[in-house]
Amino acid sequence: MRFLSSRRRHPAAKLLLLVAGLFVMGASWAFLAPSQQVSADTNTTQQIAQGKALFAVGCSSCHGLNGEGQVTEHIQGPPLVGVGAASVEFQVSTGRMPMSKPEAQAPVKPTRYTEEEVLALAAFVQSLGPGPEIPTEEMVDPGNLSDEDLSRGGELFRTNCSACHNFEGAGGALPNGKYAPSLRGVSNLHLYEAMITGPQQMPVFSDQVLTPDDKRAIIGYLNTLHAKPNQGGLALGGLGPVSEGLWAWVLGLGIVICFGIWIAAKGAKAR
Repeated sequence: MRFLSSRRRHPAAKLLLLVAGLFVMGASWAFLAPSQQVSADTNTTQQIAQGKALFAVGCSSCHGLNGEGQVTEHIQGPPLVGVGAASVEFQVSTGRMPMSKPEAQAPVKPTRYTEEEVLALAAFVQSLGPGPEIPTEEMVDPGNLSDEDLSRGGELFRTNCSACHNFEGAGGALPNGKYAPSLRGVSNLHLYEAMITGPQQMPVFSDQVLTPDDKRAIIGYLNTLHAKPNQGGLALGGLGPVSEGLWAWVLGLGIVICFGIWIAAKGAKAR
């Protein structure tokens, strides 16, 4: 008993007990920790690797292997570090990227990638540097907005967006061969992503400028506006006074010219 008591009071006993306790805690955590986190990390790593391979084939010729960008006589690929996954999802899933040739503005066209490949490319670019992430379905869903929210969304749209996109989102021309595209038929996800990433000449509307609720209100307003049936009449592209004034001028001036020619011809015959 004296031998056991002396062993228990040995100076190294506390250190051994501490080491043993840490070992037991580590083993317990490794055994009891959920495997979902490990699986999620593995899936993310695989997705980034897939995106990197796709990026090297389809994007690196302009943007560089690591998204550092390239600016030469024939190539103008901006750096992608920090642009975020939302920007990639918007540009690639709408077919704007990759561009087939340098243009004033990348047009919408059928995408070359599947949804899985688009998400992989987005994950790789997101890994290069923090940027806006792809919004969740709840963030872009305007389903529970009130009439007051929709009215506020219309006011926000007319204040911040209508100068380029027209008061009903029909789009319009901009300087230097660029244009604001029509917003009809654009998905809620892409509307939200455009506001947080500022594609091409569009400014970025951060959460400090337009809160997430403001963005949802704008999306809800556009959905409501574009769901309204045509009540009849010639819409003339929905461009408002510009197109209406143009046609009034062309038709009105044309009638006056024709009438003048008719009077002149009649007067010549009378002589």
